[in-house]
Amino acid sequence: MSPTLAEVRAWDAADPFAAMRERFDLPAGVIYLDGNSLGAAPRAVHQRLRDVLATEWAEGLVRSWNRHDWIGAPARVGAKIGRLIGAQPGEVIVADSTSVDLFKLIVAGLQRQAPRQVILTEAGDFPTDGYVAQGVQSLLPGVIVRAVPPDQLAAAIDESVALLMLTEVNYRTGARHDMAALTAQAHAAGALTLWDLSHSAGAVPVDLTRAGADLAVGCGYKYLNGGPGAPAWLYVARRLQDALVSPLTGWMGHAEPFAFDGDYRPTVGIERFLCGTPPMLSLLALECGVDLMAEVDLPALAGKGQRLCSLFIDCVEAGGAGLALVTPRDPAARGSQVSFAHPEAWAIMQAMIDRGVIGDFRAPDVLRCGFTPLYLRYEDAWRAAETLLDILETGAWREPRFQARSRVT
Repeated sequence: MSPTLAEVRAWDAADPFAAMRERFDLPAGVIYLDGNSLGAAPRAVHQRLRDVLATEWAEGLVRSWNRHDWIGAPARVGAKIGRLIGAQPGEVIVADSTSVDLFKLIVAGLQRQAPRQVILTEAGDFPTDGYVAQGVQSLLPGVIVRAVPPDQLAAAIDESVALLMLTEVNYRTGARHDMAALTAQAHAAGALTLWDLSHSAGAVPVDLTRAGADLAVGCGYKYLNGGPGAPAWLYVARRLQDALVSPLTGWMGHAEPFAFDGDYRPTVGIERFLCGTPPMLSLLALECGVDLMAEVDLPALAGKGQRLCSLFIDCVEAGGAGLALVTPRDPAARGSQVSFAHPEAWAIMQAMIDRGVIGDFRAPDVLRCGFTPLYLRYEDAWRAAETLLDILETGAWREPRFQARSRVT
């Protein structure tokens, strides 16, 4: 039985994170359930970027690399992200995009693991991760990308595997892997692990140190609220840093970038995985989102996220909507999202968006709703379910305008 509106409003009144909602710019009349694709804008970003444009760039010009420590920003923001994911100091750096960081760590990991050449991954994992691995396969003779269903992963980890590459939380279903267990099994077989935490960091508890993880990447624009195209970050366990060399040997990863030597020499530590000049405007915008995350009790925040997910599931299923739940019911086995399957998922989601409930669609038939506990209320989850149920009951999704496909889904 789903709760009443009065009950969920009482939950919101007692929510210790309620004040965080005011720290974000959210359009009136909108319930935003797509923070797992693009996070909302922190209010602090406006003033921060005005300061950067007017003072650090326009006035400071090139001097701001030193005066305002632009040069240190990748490591500084990386250290802040590291504290959110259970990394040790000096194990996380902000750089490039998730895809580029994956490429760097896949190649570096394979070189470390030679003569092993198998990249083991999950069939149905986020496509770009597979695309990058396939690109590495086409560049390096002998490399094999082996993709198996999630229930066959454990059995597929053997002595041929160089690298186990997985997204901790599946982008489509929301199912979450047991990072510690799979990492331990990979290590027992002599393999390294590479985790994509794009749908984990800031949403579910992550402890890379406790899990014994080797390598990881993540984006900055989802639950970290860094803005569209925010730079990504990568993690390399300290025990591996001096043994791995990035295949993208750019000047920022050089031991002395401003010596302008003719030959490349990697610097020590995590900064060897830098490549080109960092994108300062987007990097400093990302820092605003990361700073907000640093203010909260992460396990408690993640707990709220799971309660939001469960509330939405309960309300939708109580309405007898005929949707098929794709996401695990067990909060410990999922990320902070809920996915339902329906043959007309695209049109249904467009009808929801038209009514101010913004989620997204994932092919071929999934309605995906992300629950970002920093700024979502229990009432939002309750009203989103009511909107979805009404659209299904009335058949509003059948309107022709909801059938047209857009480039971005």
